[in-house]
Amino acid sequence: MRVSRLVYRSFLQGSKLLSGRSTQFTSPLASYSRNVPGEKDFNPIKRTGNILKNDLIRLKNEVIGIFHPGSENQQTKDIDEPHKYYSWQHNCDVLIVGGGVIGSSIAFFLLENFPGAMNVTVIEKDPTYTKCATTLSCGGLRQQFSLPENILMSQFGAKFLRELPRRCGIEGMDPPDVQFHPQGYLFLATESGAEQLTLNHDVQMDLGVKNVLLTKEQLQKRFPWLNTEDIELGCLGLENEGWFDPWTLLNALRSKAIALGAHYVQGEGVGFEFTEMPDVIISGDDSGLPYNRVNKLVVRLETGEERKVTFSNCVIACGPSSGHIAELANVGSGPGMLAFPLPVEPRKRYVFNVHCPKGPGIDLPFVIDPTGTYVRREGYGGNYICGRSPHEGEPEPSTANFDVDHDFFDQCVWPHLAHRIPAMQELKVKSSWAGHYDYNTFDQNAILGPHPYHHNLYFATGFSGHGLQQAPAVGQAIMEMMVEGQLTTMDLSRFTFDRILVGHKVLESNIV
Repeated sequence: MRVSRLVYRSFLQGSKLLSGRSTQFTSPLASYSRNVPGEKDFNPIKRTGNILKNDLIRLKNEVIGIFHPGSENQQTKDIDEPHKYYSWQHNCDVLIVGGGVIGSSIAFFLLENFPGAMNVTVIEKDPTYTKCATTLSCGGLRQQFSLPENILMSQFGAKFLRELPRRCGIEGMDPPDVQFHPQGYLFLATESGAEQLTLNHDVQMDLGVKNVLLTKEQLQKRFPWLNTEDIELGCLGLENEGWFDPWTLLNALRSKAIALGAHYVQGEGVGFEFTEMPDVIISGDDSGLPYNRVNKLVVRLETGEERKVTFSNCVIACGPSSGHIAELANVGSGPGMLAFPLPVEPRKRYVFNVHCPKGPGIDLPFVIDPTGTYVRREGYGGNYICGRSPHEGEPEPSTANFDVDHDFFDQCVWPHLAHRIPAMQELKVKSSWAGHYDYNTFDQNAILGPHPYHHNLYFATGFSGHGLQQAPAVGQAIMEMMVEGQLTTMDLSRFTFDRILVGHKVLESNIV
């Protein structure tokens, strides 16, 4: 007779309690224990019944409520207020702190590759994503980097975007369309930067990137609206470069992750708890102190109530807040390897939406000026997205709020736009916004993988503005590290936390 996985798992949990054994059912990753109604409720029959009841309620919600075509707004409700529809997950295999595009990508890749094999819970403090770095970004995708790792990650992302309608489609719903604009990136260099642009191009070509170097004369002929007076060289992306809608990618990954069984909970991590394991010895730890395994997160719900979730593995993927969450696990305040903090902090950047009736048309790529000023089209009505990061020595905007400093546009953005594209001497700012992103103060590149002391605490953060386009690759990489114990698709080993311990920076020259 065939027994369902849910019934069999519930029977095992109850029988193990009767025999005095562990309540955890070992999976290839970790524990299957889930939906426990109360940590002090040890009656095995009652506990087994509650597990069955909660699984059946969840199954009903998923099959009848969330994915039925006639269920209006049910999916959004389950994302925004999941603890009102699902029993609180006292135990999970993988806990992801941060439900933006990075966290949702990790949840998706785990559950797509191992459907039904693990319990994945995602903690997100703002399910509206109004202040999320993902939704406030410019949506760029490029392969024009100097580091092979960054190139490979963006190539993986471009391939995934093409496969998105199939891989993230949900029956009864329209397939997701990120509205990709394949106009490419155009990096411009003065005489002093031409050599570095050429070196970057050589690395990109070795990895199969399709782009072309253009001389001053070729640039002027191809883009007559461009001022090339002080330009020596340009590099134009010909394939898999452009921009797309960030919200669509986030929503597609999140919705599909939920369809595959991920639990999204509105809440905020406020503290970790540890279990002392004196018999465990960590290689490289010479503190002489007993090993403390991090295995619980205290979550404050929107109601103010605090609850605990026990996990086998935890991923910190909460963007600008990642450094703070890592501190709660004593990263940066403990002995030995724990003395090194996670070097991620929020940085604020402005984006300006301008209208220029005489500006370039559909042939405008995503232009990156030598000053770091960028501009791209926004639709087809003479609207453009532009901005610039502060230069070295310039003050960083305060991250205490999301206010926009319009003087920054007048003094630091518009003069460079007007010089590079003379038609933009006449423009008007229509709107603007500010966003915070996870800035890696160490070397401005991703920090991926487990902490060398907390082997079950993973990082997926520090992208310094590149997180959106690298999100699919991050999901694949964390899945491989966590489940397979090795990286097989892309070699991103230089991006682990270990480089911070030894002070080895991995620097990217094409930072925008």
